Amino acid sequence: MTDKVQVTHLNKDFGDNHVIRDVSLTVKPNEVVVIIGPSGSGKSTFLRTLNRLEDPTSGSIVIDGIDISQPNANINQVRENIGMVFQHFNLFNNLSVAQNIMLAPQEIKHLATDEAASETKRLLKIVGLEEKFNATVQSLSGGQQQRVAIARALAMNPDIMLFDEPTSALDPEMVGDVLQVMKKLAQQGMTMIVVTHEMGFAKEVADRVLFFDDGQILEEGTPTAIFDHPQNPRLQEFLNKVLNV
Repeated sequence: MTDKVQVTHLNKDFGDNHVIRDVSLTVKPNEVVVIIGPSGSGKSTFLRTLNRLEDPTSGSIVIDGIDISQPNANINQVRENIGMVFQHFNLFNNLSVAQNIMLAPQEIKHLATDEAASETKRLLKIVGLEEKFNATVQSLSGGQQQRVAIARALAMNPDIMLFDEPTSALDPEMVGDVLQVMKKLAQQGMTMIVVTHEMGFAKEVADRVLFFDDGQILEEGTPTAIFDHPQNPRLQEFLNKVLNV
């Protein structure tokens, strides 16, 4: 079974600031990997290097067999297979819900309008918003906007989904709806890499949890190993704070 993602000795510097330090990671098809850790530990930067929103300083990133860290890599082609959902929804406020979702498939995959519309309705059903097809983005709650952002990422039919703290900008009562959609995707076998502060989600959905601190993976393992038997003192300290044990 070929790895979906293979990261080897990845480093990312911003001037003298070493944000990612010698990180290596492989992700298998259909695997859900959840990254936890304190703010400022490099989690989001790491995720952004996986589709070259940030260029690595050194090391290699191989996605579906293509080394995207090479200068001549066709990054746009690789990005078609990687859906990304951001903390802030990055929707086009001047477009309707349907137009937001249909834009990329029509522009990039040259999908006919009726085909794109039909697919959009299917995706909105998946995220529980089928009645919002013609709605304006501004009329939606934050949780609804984030679910539209997930539908938009799915519209390119990606085989990997990256989630960068998708619930951290939401009111607490909206978080559950977004996590429910993500759980459904995981159950359907989507390969997912998720940066999140939602420990309950990590426990329930992850195949593997990585603990990031100071730009490094300090510990990784099953949710049971990470949450019930943490080995690293820094991880123990982190969990004591976030779980209020």
